[in-house]
Amino acid sequence: MSIFDFFKSQLIEVIEWTDQSTNKMVYRFPVQGNEIKMGASLIVRESQAAVFVNEGEIADVFGPGHHVLYTQNMPVLTKLKSWKTGFNSPFKAEVYFVNTKQFIDQKWGTSNPIMMRDPDFGMIRLRGYGVYSYRVADPAVFMKELFGTNSSFDTSNIDSHLKKMIMSGLTDLFAESQVAALDLAMFYDELSSQGLEKMRDRFAQFGFEITSLYIENLSLPKEVEQAMDKRTTMGVLGDMNQYTQWQAAEALRDAAKNEGGGMAGAGVGLGAGAAIGNAMANAFTTSQQTTASQAEEKMACPHCQANIRTSAKFCPECGQSVQQKKVPCIHCKAEITEGSKFCGECGTKQITEKKCTACSAVNNPTAKFCGECGAGLDV
Repeated sequence: MSIFDFFKSQLIEVIEWTDQSTNKMVYRFPVQGNEIKMGASLIVRESQAAVFVNEGEIADVFGPGHHVLYTQNMPVLTKLKSWKTGFNSPFKAEVYFVNTKQFIDQKWGTSNPIMMRDPDFGMIRLRGYGVYSYRVADPAVFMKELFGTNSSFDTSNIDSHLKKMIMSGLTDLFAESQVAALDLAMFYDELSSQGLEKMRDRFAQFGFEITSLYIENLSLPKEVEQAMDKRTTMGVLGDMNQYTQWQAAEALRDAAKNEGGGMAGAGVGLGAGAAIGNAMANAFTTSQQTTASQAEEKMACPHCQANIRTSAKFCPECGQSVQQKKVPCIHCKAEITEGSKFCGECGTKQITEKKCTACSAVNNPTAKFCGECGAGLDV
């Protein structure tokens, strides 16, 4: 190689970066010691930004497009180098390509349970996980705050810190929401949106923009979930007496299918049969007692004949009072039901009113003289 070819190889004429990875955020170009030729082409693709750094100071930032490097379109770097217009010698500067695309499907999750106060279960421990996405919105801030002097930078370098920021914000959000644990599934979208807004300022400190945040799952401890499953099962089963009868019948069927031989097997079978029989007898007895008890607690409404509880004060069908009023007998003063025609104790006919034969005035059934004319009243 001639001296001319050597110097020519040190002059970079095309500056570009084609990224083959999915998580690289920054790439430094060119190799240290090379010089950029004045008039070189800078190709910045969509979702990229080119940052020129001179002696540790950010000089220029170029967006997507084709740029020809002259002093006219590099005013900051030209001022730093003290170049004059038309100076065509090569110059040295570090060029960093910053990937501004969205980095999606970034995972977040609780490393330790979140302690919460729940109205149904009291103190609970909540776990959760989900995904988020972000991108570099301000390359200059990102270079100053995070990148430093590295030759490259990818999402793994900042992933742990971003997860901790998200969990800190979401923990505070969940506690402030005061949503019951059983209702959390209804508020995944709302909590995700609130968490996204809560994270914007925190990500902006590093030149990032968080573009999405989703809650995939919020779960309770295993012990609480098992207790909830048992409670749900009891609600599905309904009448426990009927369930006991069904279990006894199933056990009897399984025992009948057992073909175990020998006297020991027969003894076990007899014992199991006796136990099952007792269980079934108890279940049927309990069911009959319950049915009889329920039947005794019912009565017919005296107005519409609807089947109602004996303790009811009003009929749920017709709405009238079912508590019969007691009144004294007009002769022996024994308590009888209001409206009765005869006394159950002395047999006296219960007259509801007395009509005066002289003036036709209506009097109380116990009156002996007419209140209008004073004539005597016959029973």
